[in-house]
Amino acid sequence: MTQDFTQAVELLQAGELVAFPTETVYGLGADAANPQAVARIFAAKGRPADHPLIVHLPGAGYLERWAQDIPAIAWELAEAFWPGPLTLILKRAAEVPDAVTGGQETVGLRMPAHPLALGLLRAFALAGGGQRGRGGLCGIAAPSANRFGRISPTEAAHVQQELGAAVALVLDGGPCQVGIESTIIDLSRGGDQPPRLLRPGHITPEQIYAVTGMRPEWPAAMRGGNVPRVSGSLEAHYAPLTPMRLIATSLLPAVIAGLQKGGRRCALLARTRQALPALPQAQCQLPDDAEAYAHGLYAALRELDQAGNDVIVVEDIPADPAWAAVGDRLRRAACGSSEV
Repeated sequence: MTQDFTQAVELLQAGELVAFPTETVYGLGADAANPQAVARIFAAKGRPADHPLIVHLPGAGYLERWAQDIPAIAWELAEAFWPGPLTLILKRAAEVPDAVTGGQETVGLRMPAHPLALGLLRAFALAGGGQRGRGGLCGIAAPSANRFGRISPTEAAHVQQELGAAVALVLDGGPCQVGIESTIIDLSRGGDQPPRLLRPGHITPEQIYAVTGMRPEWPAAMRGGNVPRVSGSLEAHYAPLTPMRLIATSLLPAVIAGLQKGGRRCALLARTRQALPALPQAQCQLPDDAEAYAHGLYAALRELDQAGNDVIVVEDIPADPAWAAVGDRLRRAACGSSEV
């Protein structure tokens, strides 16, 4: 165990908060078996108490400590994609605290791929985990390490800017590789029912189908059903404080010119080269590739949010399945920012 892990484990076992990188975004971690520690996550983020958290595990062998009635496809998906950016929603074990599940009968579980995250999880397990007397539970509950509803952090500095002294320790693992949150798949109905896609991410429905032979149901097909609450599913989320608009590529010149004519400072997040008659006050250019765009999205939004503009104009993305996860984040971010 490194010195950093020793300190982090001691803090977690004492009920403190430790932020750490995953391959998706930085997480705000607490001993998932300790309701009082988990409550500190909600207080630091300003997160409603009925919003469930994802529990990060050191390996698939810990699934049975946290879940029951685990269908065969859960093991298949864990074998195929763990460690990696896939969260499985399963029926919770009896010992799982309500604080983690938001009072639901399901729990979200994943094994992150970042070496620092895995090192921390394994060190935590080797040290005996956290709070005793809960059926051998060992895991770290870790939503994104930012204020609730705001831009997720993909660098250690983002965590410190957002949460400051509320976090006892921030482990710096550099920029996150994926850059957006994990895919969430609901398997709580049992193995004879198709999985349900509750949040798109780096792991696509096509990849899920290739492993399980079952096509995930999309949110539009689930309305009216008993769908578990999960992280990042609110209409407004991932939002900058600066009002944000999604604008079609062909309309960008007119929209930016109109904003500036009206005396409003605007920033532009683009994915294609633009010949604009009026230059924005700030601009970020991301690659016209879904994975590379996702990697840089939150850092770019954070930079533009801090640039002192009245509105952030975002060039819309292709209507293509490869862009589905990015599109989900952009739509929720635009909904979560309020126009002035």
